[in-house]
Amino acid sequence: MYSSVFGGITTDPSAMVIPLDDHMVHRGHGVFDTAAIMDGYLYELDQHLDRFIRSATTAKIKLPFDRDSIRRILIQTVSASKCRKGSLRYWLSAGPGDFQLSSSGCHQSALYAIVIQNQSPPDYSGIRVVTSSIPIKPPQFAVMKSVNYLPNALSKMEAEENGAYAAIWLDFDGFIAEGPNMNVAFVTKEKELLMPEFDKILSGCTARRALVLAESLVREGILQNIRVDKVTVEEGKNAVEMMLIGSGVLIRSVVQWDEQVIGDGKEGPVSQALLKLILEDMKSGPASVRVPVPY
Repeated sequence: MYSSVFGGITTDPSAMVIPLDDHMVHRGHGVFDTAAIMDGYLYELDQHLDRFIRSATTAKIKLPFDRDSIRRILIQTVSASKCRKGSLRYWLSAGPGDFQLSSSGCHQSALYAIVIQNQSPPDYSGIRVVTSSIPIKPPQFAVMKSVNYLPNALSKMEAEENGAYAAIWLDFDGFIAEGPNMNVAFVTKEKELLMPEFDKILSGCTARRALVLAESLVREGILQNIRVDKVTVEEGKNAVEMMLIGSGVLIRSVVQWDEQVIGDGKEGPVSQALLKLILEDMKSGPASVRVPVPY
């Protein structure tokens, strides 16, 4: 773990703490992001870091260091952990200072980072989802990756209580939005990859990368087109394929939404092809998405 509060990296779990008067703890005034670690490389670190900084700006949290310094700290933290497969999660808070509502009493923002070893085997089998009854965040907060994840947690719990993997949010106009911590995409009967617009939801780095990688499936004739647009529930439930996309799940086929079986009820060929492309990209993609960690 790295903490700017104590000014360094520790590998002692008992020292991996944050102050209780940090406004991220008692007021939720903080942002975060995550980057996957694959075979000693950080996947899409720069893309996630750019989003992290955008979130911080929206949350009115000043960076404690410049971008290059933050990037270097994150890489050094992974290096110190010796983790070669897992994830790097990092937070920027308004900082410790007091227990007031405003962050005006915080002397400086705080940067934290932790490395999480991946100890469970991946599961890419088809899953079931339900429609969330938990209200979605307003766009101003949905597009920012803040630590205010109570709606997300309640949505995920609602899914689990109903024997499903995740719950799908609809926006305030009734269009399909996103999952609790992943994007959603569909393949239509016309072989079109369809993904909801990012204007009211989090701009998923993995989802955007999947859109780029999917262009090869168009060239191969597996897909006819790629479209980012408003998506109705009817379009989604009548699709031949549905999938969740995110840095945690990568690409996960959805075989049932509520009572509606998606396609033939099995993992779809486009979902499987996209998963293969993402995994290949993580292991041997260009330098723009793979940052080596000097162990």
